[in-house]
Amino acid sequence: MEFVAENKEKMEEFSTEEAVKEAVENAEAMAEQAAEEATKQDNASEEVKEEKEEKEGKKPFKKKEKKKDKRDEQIEQLNDRVMRQMAEFENFRRRTDVEKAQMFGNGAKAIIEKILPVVDNFERGLATVEEGADPFADGMLMIYKQLLTTLDEAGVKPIEAVGQEFNPDFHNAVMHVDDEEVGENIVVEEFQKGYMYNDTVVRHSMVKVAN
Repeated sequence: MEFVAENKEKMEEFSTEEAVKEAVENAEAMAEQAAEEATKQDNASEEVKEEKEEKEGKKPFKKKEKKKDKRDEQIEQLNDRVMRQMAEFENFRRRTDVEKAQMFGNGAKAIIEKILPVVDNFERGLATVEEGADPFADGMLMIYKQLLTTLDEAGVKPIEAVGQEFNPDFHNAVMHVDDEEVGENIVVEEFQKGYMYNDTVVRHSMVKVAN
């Protein structure tokens, strides 16, 4: 009987401890749940307050930032890289076009410089012959005019000198003379004709300047 009584007492003590433990756990769970509900209520109240302030204009409206996907970031990076490469290629193409134009202009200028002495010789030879006096001279005159026309179509123009004011950008003064009949710094004679190719001086005019 004592053994049964002792076991019964122990079982009652064990049951009491379990009940206390279970009660404590239930109390803690209820406390955590109550805290979570309180936090949710606070958050909800804060959201309602912010919405109210935004509607009343007291607080600027803020859009929720959406996190970018990694694939979208990679696509943006690739697009940026492609746009940069396209811009670099366009700049390279423009520089290449400018360099080609400069090379072509320099080459054309070099050829024109070699042709101009031939033009000078035509002019010296034809200056001693009257037009219509010699069929051979007439033929040379036609070739000379054709040569000038071809140069003109290619952009080669003679520089005006006689009667113009001296300009060091176009004229090369090799002689000076005092002449009261003409104005100051005026070209009175041209020894060698100057030419321009487009907007570039190929050869300066060799001139005499008065006063």
